[in-house]
Amino acid sequence: MTHPVDEHALAHLLTSVAEGDVSVEAALAGLRELPYEQVEGAKVDHHRELRTGQVEAVYGPGKSHLEVRAAVAALVRHASGSVFVTRATAEQFEAVREVPPEARYHERSGLIVAKTGGNGKVLGTVAVVCAGTSDRPVAEEAEVTAAALGMEVESIHDVGVAGVHRLLDHRARIERADCVIVVAGMEGALPSVVAGLTSRPVVAVPTSVGYGASFGGLAALLAMLSSCSPGVSVVNIDNGFGAAHVVFRILRARRPEQD
Repeated sequence: MTHPVDEHALAHLLTSVAEGDVSVEAALAGLRELPYEQVEGAKVDHHRELRTGQVEAVYGPGKSHLEVRAAVAALVRHASGSVFVTRATAEQFEAVREVPPEARYHERSGLIVAKTGGNGKVLGTVAVVCAGTSDRPVAEEAEVTAAALGMEVESIHDVGVAGVHRLLDHRARIERADCVIVVAGMEGALPSVVAGLTSRPVVAVPTSVGYGASFGGLAALLAMLSSCSPGVSVVNIDNGFGAAHVVFRILRARRPEQD
């Protein structure tokens, strides 16, 4: 017998034990792997969802498809929230879909959504503003992750600063969102512009897109960290997944009753 390990599920389990609907022995059997579970090549942290509200993600690179499948199987079995594999290959996806057939692979970003959690309520709205088409893989990672975490996503693409009038056409959509994720490579100027136009929190994502002096995204990262517009936070290069989770924590803290 296994039980989901988020806070609400554990509260329900304890209530069921107190009311006699579930035996102590059955509850203990379901909680034996709460700290972590040893699977092929990994120790899966089932306790993370209880600590942070977010299920441990599986990072695809460096893992065999069998190792990825084993980790996903363990997470899907226990988790209430969404289960992801990041930077996955098509071969890894074919292995994962043997566990939950409903798993979905997003080829552009390499993101697998093995399980979608949530209670069907919309946690909030995030606008994902993407500078150029070459930045789309990172933007897609943010968009798909946010949607799987229960957010409504407004996608605004190809609005880089070289044609800033394109961005201005979307000011109302940006302002309607609860938070904004801005994805940009090259010189990384777009988050500063967006933060100067909206009152919403801005999470900036530098990408590795650009010519030699961009240093694989380092120039964009430093520009975003040096932004003159207040209210900008910055995640690592190409980390759309992490940006979506920053927004998830912001919205979850603001509306905990929707957990």
